[in-house]
Amino acid sequence: MTGPLLLEGITKSYAGTTVLHGVDLRVEPGRTHGLVGENGAGKSTLVKVLCGVTTPGAGRIVADGRAMRLDSPRAARAHGIALVTQEVALVPRLTVLENVMLGRWTHRAGWWRPRADRLLFDGLLGRTGFALDADRPVRELPVADQQRVEILRALASGARVLALDEPTALLPRTEAERLLDLLGTLAADGMAIVLVSHRLEEVLSACDVVTVLRDGRHVLTAPAAEQTPRSLVQHMVGRPIEVLYPEPAPVAADAPVVLSAAGLPQVERLDVRAGEIVGLAGLTGSGRSAVLRLLFGADRRTSGHVTVDGHPVRPASPRHAMAEGMALVPESRKEQGLVLVRSLRENLALAGLSTRQHAGFVRRAAEAREVGRWLDRLDVRAADPRGRTAGLSGGNQQKAMFGKWLMREPKVLLVDEPTRGVDVVVKVEIHRLLVELAARGVAVLMVSSEIEEVLGLSHRVLVMRGGRVAGEFARGAEREDVMELAFAGRPR
Repeated sequence: MTGPLLLEGITKSYAGTTVLHGVDLRVEPGRTHGLVGENGAGKSTLVKVLCGVTTPGAGRIVADGRAMRLDSPRAARAHGIALVTQEVALVPRLTVLENVMLGRWTHRAGWWRPRADRLLFDGLLGRTGFALDADRPVRELPVADQQRVEILRALASGARVLALDEPTALLPRTEAERLLDLLGTLAADGMAIVLVSHRLEEVLSACDVVTVLRDGRHVLTAPAAEQTPRSLVQHMVGRPIEVLYPEPAPVAADAPVVLSAAGLPQVERLDVRAGEIVGLAGLTGSGRSAVLRLLFGADRRTSGHVTVDGHPVRPASPRHAMAEGMALVPESRKEQGLVLVRSLRENLALAGLSTRQHAGFVRRAAEAREVGRWLDRLDVRAADPRGRTAGLSGGNQQKAMFGKWLMREPKVLLVDEPTRGVDVVVKVEIHRLLVELAARGVAVLMVSSEIEEVLGLSHRVLVMRGGRVAGEFARGAEREDVMELAFAGRPR
């Protein structure tokens, strides 16, 4: 393939619901093409069509003037098209080299040539600038390095078109910037890059061209230099969004302490009052998520104590923490928050089954009414609550994960990365939800890797560094001061 890759009139439906309506896309060598839209706009489906993961109901894919049949990922790879997804698809027990070369071992007359594979691997490291140990099992790698392995796999296959679906969603800022720099280098070498991302600033800085989808329809294709985050949002939703971080209501002077912790390894003293949002900021690996897990009893506490409304919470019992009014919305909806193979209704009801039982039997009618009420309240868009949760967009899954815990009406909400992997519209909805919960008296302790989110929503910000709280800032703190404390251990 030497010229542009054309997707013409792509239409796709699932279970009678059309998710792509005659979409056109032009991908050119040597350019990075951004693809943005709300959750459920059809971005991931379009990329899956491009990479042979799913076949369209109508339309065609054309390269060098000829229509191609991409009915499998293997067929796409044969045409030089590769996909890197947010959720890595590697074999954990195999080494880095084995994963990179999986299915494409160098051989002659049926004999494997390991030396040739090693030379190819070393050449890929030189091309990308990655520093990876070829013999290290993939399961031992951090997420950023696993993503690098995925990219090496794509390059080893001879890909000339590289599509990446939310590749930076799980990466800290510095790692995300390195990945985007690499994509620029690959494009400069003549590759065609398709980047799907909810991070609009990222798209505008890394891409040459940007396409906007809305409700499965093509809305805009334009040079990225002509767009701003505000203009992209307006094209995505059909209206401007003015307030990304709603102002939280002031905490009453006499508001009682709801959550209290003392003597934990990470924090000597932590109090969160009714109606207060406390943000935990810090670098990846600084111990932020560990604090939430210790408070909730997901990890065993070996020292210190935790109370809710003055009642002690057992050191290793999420069940007891829930009984005392605590809820934990974890950072990974796929691995920790939801059972994706089960229905949406079952997922929302899961945390509160004990409240809707009589003589050991679940009261299904009461459950359906309560689930329906929360689906409406959170605007979770699903054709049928009895359908598998895996079929929902990322934003609807995230809202469902909140609904699962809010059905219990918690006194304390621990939330880890509340808007990871969602579009700007869902992000605004979740921000409003957190502010509304605090206004109703819920004590909120929030972890986020987006420093702007922490500063925009929190009454107070605790900064973690090296596994401990290094300092505290009141609302209105400067971003630079918080970052300086997180990186260097001292404020500016």
